[in-house]
Amino acid sequence: MITVTDANKRYGTFAALDNVSLEIRPGELTALLGPSGSGKSTLLRSIAGLETLDSGVVTISGRDVTGVPPQKRDIGFVFQHYAAFKHMTVRDNVAFGLTIRKRPKNEISKRVDELLGIVGLDGFQHRYPAQLSGGQRQRMALARALAVDPQVLLLDEPFGALDAKVRHDLRTWLRRLHDEVHVTTVLVTHDQEEALDVADKIAVMNRGRIEQYGTPEDVYDRPANDFVMSFLGSVAKLNGHLVRPHDIRIGRDPAMTLAADEGTAESAGVTRATVERVVRLGFEVRLELRNAATGDLFTAQVTRGDAEALKLNEGETVYARATRIPELPTA
Repeated sequence: MITVTDANKRYGTFAALDNVSLEIRPGELTALLGPSGSGKSTLLRSIAGLETLDSGVVTISGRDVTGVPPQKRDIGFVFQHYAAFKHMTVRDNVAFGLTIRKRPKNEISKRVDELLGIVGLDGFQHRYPAQLSGGQRQRMALARALAVDPQVLLLDEPFGALDAKVRHDLRTWLRRLHDEVHVTTVLVTHDQEEALDVADKIAVMNRGRIEQYGTPEDVYDRPANDFVMSFLGSVAKLNGHLVRPHDIRIGRDPAMTLAADEGTAESAGVTRATVERVVRLGFEVRLELRNAATGDLFTAQVTRGDAEALKLNEGETVYARATRIPELPTA
């Protein structure tokens, strides 16, 4: 559905896109994930036609749209700030794209009613944007983008301005919406959990390049390099290896960190450590630990049940072992 080939975009000496290529299949929800300045929004805006590439090609559904203006690319676009027409009702906002295309009134009415039902805004037709919550306004913006039945839906950090609870609820809703309407969707986000939660594929970006492109399982469990692993969730460094904090087993003595078939404490890489801090985070407990041999700090994550069984306090000695070490490709 979307192909980007050898895309380059510079602002002076800064390479926003550095020879980027990407292929997105029809019906997929793809997340462009990366830190600020990684190029993810520039890539999205280049697909939309809001940025002009220095070189490279963008095709949508097999059609070269590199030089085509945004309004002729058959896309829907939703920004972080929903840009609603404040003087229009919810119904008129959603109908706007169809109205300017001079569609028949009965067709517009049917489509708007259908979309308001899909996005959960039934009964809000006659309200104005100021009478909606932030989450409701973003759902209205998504309905407006979908009203013209675009081939591609582009979302530029659509939930970034909302609080954590609303953002969590909306990303769950977005995944359900996508499964219902099946429009090819590209989502820009810097929120790793959001990308892992909703996307079929994730493109992890850094310094204008795509470091890895794959399923959430691929990029989390089989990261291409240290950057991808560090950006996709928490990491700890134990015995020279980057590991996930939830892949570290903690025991009161070396033997407690081992299963029956895992050899000796020495062969399995058990590390003695001091508890620096115990942080209770609801169901999970984060342990901030100091390696007794090297003095390095690292973090482990255990369930509340395990923490209560271990009865850990600051200053005590424990033993830690990585139960899984991701295999990063060698240079």
